[in-house]
Amino acid sequence: MEYDERLALFRQTRLNPFDRGEEEDGPQGGKTPPQHEARPELFSGTRTHSSDRTMDLGLAEDHFSRPVGSFVASDIEQLKLAIEECKKLILELPEHSERQKDTVVKLIHLRLKLQELKDPEEDEPNLRILLEHRFSKEKSKSVKQTCDKCSTIIWGLIQTWYTCTGCYYRCHSKCMNLITKPCVRSKVSHQSEYELSICPEIGLDRQDYRCAECRTPISLRGVPSEARQCDYTGQYYCSTCHWNDTAIVPARVIHNWEFEPRKVCRSSMRYLALMLSRPVLRLKEINPLLFNFVEELVEIRKLRQDILLMKPYFITCKEAMEARLLLQLQDRQHFVENDDMYSLQDLIDISSGRLSCSLTEIHTTFAKHIKLDCERCQAKGFVCELCKEGDILFPFDSHTSVCHDCSAVFHRDCYYDNSTTCPRCARMTERKQDDISDVKEA
Repeated sequence: MEYDERLALFRQTRLNPFDRGEEEDGPQGGKTPPQHEARPELFSGTRTHSSDRTMDLGLAEDHFSRPVGSFVASDIEQLKLAIEECKKLILELPEHSERQKDTVVKLIHLRLKLQELKDPEEDEPNLRILLEHRFSKEKSKSVKQTCDKCSTIIWGLIQTWYTCTGCYYRCHSKCMNLITKPCVRSKVSHQSEYELSICPEIGLDRQDYRCAECRTPISLRGVPSEARQCDYTGQYYCSTCHWNDTAIVPARVIHNWEFEPRKVCRSSMRYLALMLSRPVLRLKEINPLLFNFVEELVEIRKLRQDILLMKPYFITCKEAMEARLLLQLQDRQHFVENDDMYSLQDLIDISSGRLSCSLTEIHTTFAKHIKLDCERCQAKGFVCELCKEGDILFPFDSHTSVCHDCSAVFHRDCYYDNSTTCPRCARMTERKQDDISDVKEA
């Protein structure tokens, strides 16, 4: 860690605010002059008097090497005094000097030790279940995680912390008993639907000027805590429950085809992340006019309809089953089940153009197997019974039409120009009447 980063960390994480203006007044009302002659003892590594013990707490240790034995300070109050002395010394030493750099490093280690004493390592269980969360004990020593409950850094080197395997909620071991929010994955399992109104605000007064999640007092003026609005729920939250995370809001996509990320609270961010790939949006019912304005949606709908027409060929073809052609859509299983359900991820990929490219490629592979590679699938094609000319037809060809009653395939022009009924339907009806007649005669 560079010196400037250490100094910045010291200033951001200091236990108590201090500056040169907070020095104690001297006997004449002036400032107490700095005691430079006594400060070198902090780095001497020797203790001559018992009164100097506070000054020596941890400051004389070599924190860049592995300590041998127990730490010198076992008393939290004494550690706090040593930290205060170290802070004063940093302000008095010359800016960017080597001694100031060393003192900043030692201050950081003193604070880590103080935190360790406040939150001692315990024999914690590897799995804990709380409010439908399944917390798993983390083994990572990274210090870049943040506790979702207290919003402070998780010091993985000295603190025990857990992550929910369902919604990825992270917290200190000591914060677990303070959690009041149930696991978001349980909400996804029990209530797989989106809020489809754009930012349904009810007003801060309707929330009794309290956070919608933890009920902490909040206000728009930031006193006592800043009120932050979640664009997904429309409600207001405190800074602990709303970290200004951003996410794409489904209501804005469906009604405005808008994909700009908006600020959402932590619980909404997790819920939207878990719901991202779930096909719960039936666009024909929610906003059917969207297909009139977004050409990409019309193209994707046609490709999906063609794939559904190809599916019967594959499930009855041994070669297709062995080649596992349908598994090319395993990430979007709903594409082989229906043509009107979409996930939010589908709409995002449609907007970016990724889905059109990948689905067109899969469509080409499927059609090639049916029409060219597999003789068994070719044998299931149709001949136009209206003109009785042309090549073998398949229901997913762009120039064909399919009878809604018997699924026979015809040339599109022949089908719409024909003023009579479908020849296959007429033949099936005549056969059925003959069977009835035979039964009556018998």
